[in-house]
Amino acid sequence: MNALTLKHLRYFAALARQRHFGRAADEVSISQPAMSVQIRELEALIGAPLVERGARQIRLTDLGARFAEAAEAILRDVDALGDMVRGAREGFAGPLRIGVIPTIAPYILPRLITDLAARYPDLDPRPRETVTQSLIAELVDGRLDCALMALPVSEPALHEVEIVEEEFVLVRHARDADRAVPNPETLRQMRLLLLEEGHCFRDQALSYCAKGGRGPRDMMEGSSLSTLVQMVGAGIGVTLVPQMAVATETRAAPVSVAHLSDPRPTRTIGMVWRKTNPLGARLAEIVPLVREATAAAIAAGEARMVET
Repeated sequence: MNALTLKHLRYFAALARQRHFGRAADEVSISQPAMSVQIRELEALIGAPLVERGARQIRLTDLGARFAEAAEAILRDVDALGDMVRGAREGFAGPLRIGVIPTIAPYILPRLITDLAARYPDLDPRPRETVTQSLIAELVDGRLDCALMALPVSEPALHEVEIVEEEFVLVRHARDADRAVPNPETLRQMRLLLLEEGHCFRDQALSYCAKGGRGPRDMMEGSSLSTLVQMVGAGIGVTLVPQMAVATETRAAPVSVAHLSDPRPTRTIGMVWRKTNPLGARLAEIVPLVREATAAAIAAGEARMVET
């Protein structure tokens, strides 16, 4: 066991969480064959199998389940030590693991990463894009330092800082640009394109459409806002998008964008981190940079709406 490394533990912990070699490899940013090699090497060091390999997924052996639990505890302690050291340094340096939900990431990360590099040249931002529930779990477990998502998250272990309240806007085919903007009741009668299950933005959009009655009569799903907007451009239906997405997503599709009727649907975007994170004071320092990047994306969306 002298050759056992933290790398082995991180790779196996990812496999135990994902129960799939491909998804685990993606989580730790290596290839699937490399992940398989590392797990076999770990099992050789231990002298016993940790997983049962199936055609579609893997299962942990009894030893594998116990080993995964112990590995997670060790990794949390190691990460906590690293956070403690980084929090004690005078400068903000080293890796910064930032989680972002998919309906925010493409629109603010490019500017935010650039601004962070200019302000903190020794910082190494490592963004991770995934849905809210995964981000919350990874924050609580110490696998992320902070995350950008819709508030509230209602997790007692997490500290929330409001960044901005953002409006949802209606995207419809360009030929409908001069038509009256539908109210929630009218919108329920239209074919509404929404993100698939698991995205908080889907639930927020459905909540608006269900005001005063049932949800939409006819829905279709997509995996990204880009897909939804392109489907609208093809004449398949209408969709709602956050205003920060407008400038990026609508330029390559024949669509028009409009503000919805009052009270307009909105979401609150926030930055979240563990209350016990030793980097808390450092993370608070970058809140203004997040606000600037978010405000710029929303302003670009409003400018694009004026064009359409």
